[in-house]
Amino acid sequence: MPTLDEELFPSTPGKFKIDHRSYGINRQFYRFFASTSTMFLWALFLIALTVSYLSFQSFVDSSTRYLSASWGGLQWEKQVRTSAEIHRAGGMSVLVTGASGFVGTHVSLALKRRGDGVVGLDNFNNYYDPSLKKARKALVNRHGVFVVEGDVNDARLLDKLLDIVAFTHVMHLAAQAGVRYAMENPNSYVHSNIAGLVTLLEACKSANPQPAIVWASSSSVYGLNEKVPFSELDRTDQPASLYAATKKAGEEITHTYNHIYGLSITGLRFFTVYGPWGRPDMAYFSFTRNILQGKPITVYRGKNKVDLARDFTYIDDIVKGCLGSLDTSGKSTGSGGRKKGPAAYRIFNLGNTSPVTVPALVRILEEHLKTKAKKNILDMPGNGDVPFTHANISSARVELGYKPTTDLRTGLKKFVRWYLSYYGYDAVQP
Repeated sequence: MPTLDEELFPSTPGKFKIDHRSYGINRQFYRFFASTSTMFLWALFLIALTVSYLSFQSFVDSSTRYLSASWGGLQWEKQVRTSAEIHRAGGMSVLVTGASGFVGTHVSLALKRRGDGVVGLDNFNNYYDPSLKKARKALVNRHGVFVVEGDVNDARLLDKLLDIVAFTHVMHLAAQAGVRYAMENPNSYVHSNIAGLVTLLEACKSANPQPAIVWASSSSVYGLNEKVPFSELDRTDQPASLYAATKKAGEEITHTYNHIYGLSITGLRFFTVYGPWGRPDMAYFSFTRNILQGKPITVYRGKNKVDLARDFTYIDDIVKGCLGSLDTSGKSTGSGGRKKGPAAYRIFNLGNTSPVTVPALVRILEEHLKTKAKKNILDMPGNGDVPFTHANISSARVELGYKPTTDLRTGLKKFVRWYLSYYGYDAVQP
């Protein structure tokens, strides 16, 4: 069969007379056909290239998300289950949020020591030096507590944890702390203290079985209340700071979830917690650092030159209150997000009941550090701080068996010993 070239251009010249008119038309048609085919092929090529790129990009994105995820996988699930194993009769399995925070670390260790199952969750944010949080994580790891790095706003992570382990309790300590920082970054308080709390409650109310919840409110909810000592029955509708307002909002939100979904919920109003592994933004911590470094400290006074006073509560006493709350919480009554009966809703003050002025605190630190503080005395700015706190703990005494035993002088001595050791001040002895 002759080829297309042979048909157009015969091999024996002179035997075929070319019709130039028809040849011109055919040549134009051929060029048009050839150019259209080429364009079509280029279009197909570009489409194929685009599809390939999108598929590859999707693969890369998926792989990146998988590789960068800090949780998930068989090994991870095994660590969660192992950490949650209960090693005592009648024990509990507890998910502790904010497990690498100050209170979270101590509560996790106390639970693990007595044989309860504990899994931690912490996002290791940089509100203060994350290296301290990492050190706390290493501490609880050595005692068999696995801490998941993740945010309490991550609903998928919470659902996964509650699916892997049928936690009997949740100890919710994750929060954006600090009164003054709220003036710099208010959104962080809404994100953590309100949105994060709701995300956690949503996960817990849908879990089957539902865990009982104990969570950290704050003495700051008493706000501008002038009646002392502060009682759980006092009004709490006059917050003095955004931090206080988010904690007050948390109390209203938890009441709602208790009422609608049957979640057993206990709120704990902490009063100025201090001790080893504490928060660097707290006054006693920063005072210690500055005194040792020879830097001045700022001591604020209230109206009419009145000294500020706080109901300083040692960490071990707070831990006793937390464990007592877990032990007496009662069960949630819902299932799959539906309430089947009333569940406990409680709020307790956890304080020391012995307020101490800030100048007295400084004098105790000077004694333990054997160094005189350089003090700047200033009037308290309008940053949300309140002039005093004083806890009425009668309800916690009766229902939780709560009884604080550590006075400020003893507690600060323990803190200073830890501080000197942790930061390497071997030459200075309290």
